[in-house]
Amino acid sequence: MEKKNFLFVSIDALIIDIARLIFEEGNDVRFYTGNPKQRDIGDGFVPKTDDWEKEIDWADVIIFDDVLGQGILAEDLRKKGKLVVGGTTYTDRLEDDRSFGQEEMKKHGISILPYSTFDSCEEAIEFVKNNPSRYVIKPSGDAGSIKRFLFVGEEENGQDIIQILEAYKKVKADNLGIFQLQKKVTGVEVAVGAFFNGSEFLHPINVNFEHKKLFPGNIGPSTGEMGTAMFWSVPNKIFNATLKKLEAKLKEEHYVGYIDINCIVNGNGIYPLEFTCRFGYPTIFIHQEGINMLMGEFFYKLASGEHFEIKTKKGFQVGVRIIMPPYPFDDEPTFNLYSKESLIVFKKKNYEGVHIEDTKLVNGEWVIAGDTGVVLTVCGSGLSMKQAQAQAYNRIDNILMPNMYYRKDIGDRWYEDSDKLHTWGYLREV
Repeated sequence: MEKKNFLFVSIDALIIDIARLIFEEGNDVRFYTGNPKQRDIGDGFVPKTDDWEKEIDWADVIIFDDVLGQGILAEDLRKKGKLVVGGTTYTDRLEDDRSFGQEEMKKHGISILPYSTFDSCEEAIEFVKNNPSRYVIKPSGDAGSIKRFLFVGEEENGQDIIQILEAYKKVKADNLGIFQLQKKVTGVEVAVGAFFNGSEFLHPINVNFEHKKLFPGNIGPSTGEMGTAMFWSVPNKIFNATLKKLEAKLKEEHYVGYIDINCIVNGNGIYPLEFTCRFGYPTIFIHQEGINMLMGEFFYKLASGEHFEIKTKKGFQVGVRIIMPPYPFDDEPTFNLYSKESLIVFKKKNYEGVHIEDTKLVNGEWVIAGDTGVVLTVCGSGLSMKQAQAQAYNRIDNILMPNMYYRKDIGDRWYEDSDKLHTWGYLREV
């Protein structure tokens, strides 16, 4: 492929490492970040711009990295004939408005769990008292990205949900916004995702297992993501029962990008939870580890609407997030005290499998940037999950950072979950 011009438009510099890789492949890149606190992320790694709209005519491909209003921007530029990777007003709403997403699932013949929507903690408390059961509290819209408001109930009578809602009522003074109470089911949590080229899903699809809790053993506060294990697959029973049913609608929308649906599955059925209508983070970095194509070529073909088979590695990929204080909390004084401008030191100058997040390059040294403490994602691949895990954690052993922490069990769920998924027949081609 000839050298192309790639413009990245980011809210919080989430996709910075893909921009870095595409730039290192010999393409021209300009990167824009809307959040002032995130604008030093990627400094020294990629060229930046302060006004992305002035770069539209220059760009061969424009890539948007999130929902929360970016869909309408991508949609408008696509209508003007630009090659765009990004969502639409509709796909943004699928993720941002949980109730809308659930109703769209039902409309397209996808089974859903019972749920109710509230804008008042008091109303939700009364609902649980009158309908005792296990529930999950799921904020919507902007609040949906604040993981500390997500709570998974364990008690059959819903008393723990009531206690949490009582606490939210006191602290948030009913400013939690719109949220759902969704009926909880037990089983294996698994997601299926695929890239969509504007008219169809590309193959293979991706099967992934997120690890959202802060500590090993799946305990502690929920985070954006601590790591993910995945593999590439032919379309399977879970995919065909969920995402495949939206293919015609996504074609109508001219959606271009990645879309993922998280599910709980058990011997009784498949229960979709929510959409991710964008790249996942760190999912897209782990995808890159498993894709045997130059990322510039991959994104150009995707934006151009080409039909092609994604060249992927056999086996498994594992990605582990390396973080620093105060993650997963927002605490600027703590970040400034323990993490800001800290050095990332490599025992050996080997950066294979290392993906930057809140990182910049200063005089040849990798330095922590931004304000969240999400520093790196380190990945490994292998024909078995054990090999992928070993490669990822061996690469982490090459990194020295003060106060860094990470989970040491990313991928461990596979050994039990895979037996169940195979027994239930959900990973088979149908």
